[in-house]
Amino acid sequence: MANANIEELPGVGPATADKLREAGYTNLMTIAVESPKTLADACDIGEATAIKIIDAAKKAADVGGFESGDIIFERRKNLDRLTTSSKAFDELLGHGLESQAIHEFYGEFGSGKTQICFQLAVNATLPKEKGGLDGDVVIIDTENTFRPERIVQMANAHGVDPEEVLKRIHVARAYNSSHQMLLVEKASDVSKIHPVRLMIVDSLTAHFRAEFVGRGTLAERQGLLNKHMHELLAFAEVNNAVIAVTNQVSAKPDAFFGDPTRPVGGHVVGHASTYRVYLRKSKGTRRIARLIDSPDRPEAEVVINVTEEGVRD
Repeated sequence: MANANIEELPGVGPATADKLREAGYTNLMTIAVESPKTLADACDIGEATAIKIIDAAKKAADVGGFESGDIIFERRKNLDRLTTSSKAFDELLGHGLESQAIHEFYGEFGSGKTQICFQLAVNATLPKEKGGLDGDVVIIDTENTFRPERIVQMANAHGVDPEEVLKRIHVARAYNSSHQMLLVEKASDVSKIHPVRLMIVDSLTAHFRAEFVGRGTLAERQGLLNKHMHELLAFAEVNNAVIAVTNQVSAKPDAFFGDPTRPVGGHVVGHASTYRVYLRKSKGTRRIARLIDSPDRPEAEVVINVTEEGVRD
């Protein structure tokens, strides 16, 4: 992408630039791929002005064209993989969690979603030769579930210094859906100081589900969720990071929510997630992880253990 500033676009003065940044348009690419109406509404400018700004951003930014498959294949060799600490689980996902992709873990309460995220947070700080990313972690905590004590237990089980691991995990509590979306932008600021290689959102849909109730609000909710998912993916691509999100399942079968094992968020979340994993309880510490959707892996399931030490085979 060209290194031009937003202010250098025709028709964008300091005031408009501030409005653009406040609305989340922090670089040329985010402007170039936006629709004129959405940009106009978000920044309180005329639609004609929005069209001019978008056209200028498209010219200034490298929005990309077509590439041959072999070039994409070579580029994909540079993607990193994050271990889950379970060989079977790693194999299910294609040798771990892929960078520049969104991994959605959904299931009922107690199915192990948050515990898996804790394990990933510890693992991301490990060296690459140990299946880590040698990076920092950002956690957007929407349900006050982050427990440093669990990080300490899992770090000790891996034989690494818990204090050093905790220093590399940056946690923010999201109090509503708007705050949650804003924190992705704040995470970009963190990534300028620390090498953030994993972002966790636990849980993705809790606030959206609580705030947008009834069919009348469905379109607005889905629109915001769509924007949120694309901002997460953009973060993943810019930072070559792994994105892991947890999601809830419908509480009851009805016309609005669907069947009880269906994840919340509908097609918007489903299409934006690169990998979808359904988790369910088994006996004792065992959990069953089923890969529901993936661009390159068959649907299959494995049994994992979620113990005091963390995720294991």
